[in-house]
Amino acid sequence: MQISAVIITYNEEKRLEPTLKSLAGVVDEIIVVDRYSDDDTVKLTKKYTDRVFLRKWTNFADQKNFANGKAQYPWILSLDADERLSPKLRDEIMKLKSQETQYSGFSMPRQVFYLGRWIRHTVWYPDRKIRLFRNDLARWEGEYVHEDLVIEGEVKGLSGPLYHFTYRNIADHMRRINTFSDLGAQKLYTNNKKCHWYHLAFLPFFRFMKSYFLKAGFLDGFAGFVISLLDGYTGFVIYAKLKEIWKIGERIEPFPN
Repeated sequence: MQISAVIITYNEEKRLEPTLKSLAGVVDEIIVVDRYSDDDTVKLTKKYTDRVFLRKWTNFADQKNFANGKAQYPWILSLDADERLSPKLRDEIMKLKSQETQYSGFSMPRQVFYLGRWIRHTVWYPDRKIRLFRNDLARWEGEYVHEDLVIEGEVKGLSGPLYHFTYRNIADHMRRINTFSDLGAQKLYTNNKKCHWYHLAFLPFFRFMKSYFLKAGFLDGFAGFVISLLDGYTGFVIYAKLKEIWKIGERIEPFPN
């Protein structure tokens, strides 16, 4: 099994290097597609690979499909700039490289480091993702947020976690909620969905209850409480913005070029 690691980036100089280091000795090439970063992301990346491409932003799925199209090897390991291979996941992938397999892809649990601790509960865990897959049997789809990988064939689960350093702090978390709720609202609007009173009144509460109690977020202490509360808030903001879109009839552009 020969593997091309694929990463899309934008202004990730502060988080990208540990990601690139975690790939050393595991993959056969690293491909980075950058959205014309304003910082030293590209300069940093070129310390680890010469397979760096600059491309104007379209959307997450299209950007990742473009990057996959640059791969020289049949297997793709798709990572975000804020993700890293855990030692256990590295070992599992190394074992796979020396074997023949009938699977089209492999999923892995994603574990977030947030507010000084690893999150083992809430709606954030195990957050299993298919990130290792045959390039000819898979494609990213989705015009807005939360792109989905559509894959032909059987997928096997790995046990080693993919480490995720998604938010630097609560302020960063809130900023990202604002951006991705724009995308979420636009996706609902495109699908002709409407905001009803119960979305604003009850959905935030149910999302909080699911994360904090049903998913045992309380076991993650203060971090679990914040995650659960902000997950409920995210639901409220998405539908509030959806109602706003229907009122003003304007398309949201969260990533202007």
